[in-house]
Amino acid sequence: MRAKTNKTRRKGTDVGGLAEGIERDLGQIRRVLRKPLEAAVAKGELTAPQISVMREVVRSEGISLKDLSRGVSLAHSTVSGIVDRLEKRGMVARKADAVDGRISLVFPTAAVTEFVREQIPTLSRRPLEAALERAAPAERAVIAEAVRRLRILLDASERSTSGGRLHRRAVK
Repeated sequence: MRAKTNKTRRKGTDVGGLAEGIERDLGQIRRVLRKPLEAAVAKGELTAPQISVMREVVRSEGISLKDLSRGVSLAHSTVSGIVDRLEKRGMVARKADAVDGRISLVFPTAAVTEFVREQIPTLSRRPLEAALERAAPAERAVIAEAVRRLRILLDASERSTSGGRLHRRAVK
């Protein structure tokens, strides 16, 4: 390992320092991209877990509490409480499963579906679009290519460390 570090430094590139700087920059980018969504969520007095539940309910269009709990990686009782609060606010509705009436499924309201499908992506993308508008066309192309290349390198690194298999998160 030492030889590789020295070899890397001889080339004039400290990979560890570079990675640390990129990690710091990516963290700041994520914070900036989240701000408009967090502000919109705060106006609606919603929590991050409630947003996660709403996203999963919209994605699934009729989901049981058991599957919803698994989908958002939260305890069944926690998700049940979140759904209760969202239902009281008219954001989701519970309906009996047509196949098995003992099971209730959670459905999003039209307003929640529109918010999750339209507003969340727009809110998240707006700061990035504004920044790219300030860049020259050549800079935009360089940024896009660098980000794409980094993603490809990270994907290849993940595959090589997992033996070609994607890691699956353990389901509780």
